[in-house]
Amino acid sequence: MNNKDTRTTWIEPYQKSEFKFEGHKVTIVHPTEALNGMPWAWKGEFLNAFPGTELALLEKGFHIVSIEYPNMFGAPQVVEIWNNLYHLLVNEYHFAIKPALIGLSRGGLYCYNWAIANPDKVACVYGDAPVCDMKSWPGGKGKGDGSPENWQEAMKVYGYQTEDEFIAYSGNPIDNLLPLAEHNIPILHVYGDSDDVVPWDENTGIIAERYQEMGGNIQLISKSGCGHHPHGLSDPKPIVDFIVKHTV
Repeated sequence: MNNKDTRTTWIEPYQKSEFKFEGHKVTIVHPTEALNGMPWAWKGEFLNAFPGTELALLEKGFHIVSIEYPNMFGAPQVVEIWNNLYHLLVNEYHFAIKPALIGLSRGGLYCYNWAIANPDKVACVYGDAPVCDMKSWPGGKGKGDGSPENWQEAMKVYGYQTEDEFIAYSGNPIDNLLPLAEHNIPILHVYGDSDDVVPWDENTGIIAERYQEMGGNIQLISKSGCGHHPHGLSDPKPIVDFIVKHTV
């Protein structure tokens, strides 16, 4: 591993390495025994939140990667730094050339936008109540309340001066699925059917409808009566099986 590693405990028995990359903290969580080919999963945001799936993947021999770049809503600056980190991980750490992407909540914007820009470098996408349209969240232009503070911050990050301009923005994941369909990237979404923060039908529902129309492979797991939290599944086996199938 790279000499920038400083290993400490993440969640027993797993160790993590942390280092700065272009000014941002990168965390790599190591399995006790790595699989041949070095498969890995890249979590878009909230590494430590609802880690059941990540723990199950570590047990299988996967590495888990995260880079802290909060409040950027998957903007082009994020895609650029992810591009650079990807090359480091593949070339110096010898990770597999196609990671699984884990997009939890707003992390969906990070994962989808990077995947859309790099469809040849993605094994699969797992979205967990993912934000796929900023008009829905943080905009609150549909069923949900949104987050006015985050909406204003997202406008600044994306360089828009007025709300009308930002509403007209056509770069949300729901608008740009064709590269993923053309590369046959499998997608899995887990969501709560009572989510009033990131309403599923404005995000997952649109993704599923459009991706299927393009001939894309998408699976949905609905959690009856569940809101935005908790994320994941009480038994993450269906998620892990999906990721293992498409990466190992």
